[in-house]
Amino acid sequence: MADMRAFQDAVNGWAAGGPGGPASELAVRLGVRTAVLLEGPSDLAAVEALAALRGRDLAAERVCVLPMGGAMSVGRYADLLGPPGLGLRLAGLCDKGEQPFYDRGLKRARAPHQYIFVCVADLEDELIRALGTERVEEVVQAEGDLRAWRIFLRQPAQHGRPREQQLRRFLGTKKGRKIRYGRLLVEALAPGQVPAPLDDLLASL
Repeated sequence: MADMRAFQDAVNGWAAGGPGGPASELAVRLGVRTAVLLEGPSDLAAVEALAALRGRDLAAERVCVLPMGGAMSVGRYADLLGPPGLGLRLAGLCDKGEQPFYDRGLKRARAPHQYIFVCVADLEDELIRALGTERVEEVVQAEGDLRAWRIFLRQPAQHGRPREQQLRRFLGTKKGRKIRYGRLLVEALAPGQVPAPLDDLLASL
C-alpha cells in the first residue's frame, strides 16, 4: 500500500507540472496495470471502503485509485496515464454533470470509455438513495452528528426541500464530512444495495 501511495503522490506531482520520471519508474516497479480516475477524496473513500468490504486489496492487484481534485483535471491525467503516457488501462467514476470532461479527456487520450461509470447526480446522492433517508439519518446519529443535522434542518434554505437533497447538502457543509461519510455510508450498505455505478466500477477492476 505504501508503494502505491507513493505512485499516487508521484502522479499527482507530475499532473501539477513536476517531473514524470518518479511516476514512470514506480509504475514499472509496481507493475501498475490500471488507474482509476476519481473526482475527489470522498469518492476515493467510498471505493476503498467497498473494496475492503469485499476483501479486495486494490494496491496488491496493481490498481491505483487517484482522486484528481476535480473532473476538469481528467484530460491531464488521461494524457499522462493512458495511451499517450504510461499506457495504463483507465477506469473511473464521475457525476452526470461532469461526464463531458471525461468524454473529452479520454477521447483526446485515445482511451476507451467503457470503464467510466456515471452517477446520476453524484456518489453521495447514489448512496443516500440506495440506503434510504431513514438509514442515512441513523448513520448520522451513530456518528454523533445528530445535533448538527437538526441545526442544519432549521436553516430557512432547507425548509420544504426533499430529505434526500437536505442530506446531500448536509454532507458537504463541513470540511472532511463528505470523505468520512463516503466510507460510512458504503459500510452501512447491505450487499444488494450497492449503487450500480460503484458496483460496476469495482467489478471492472
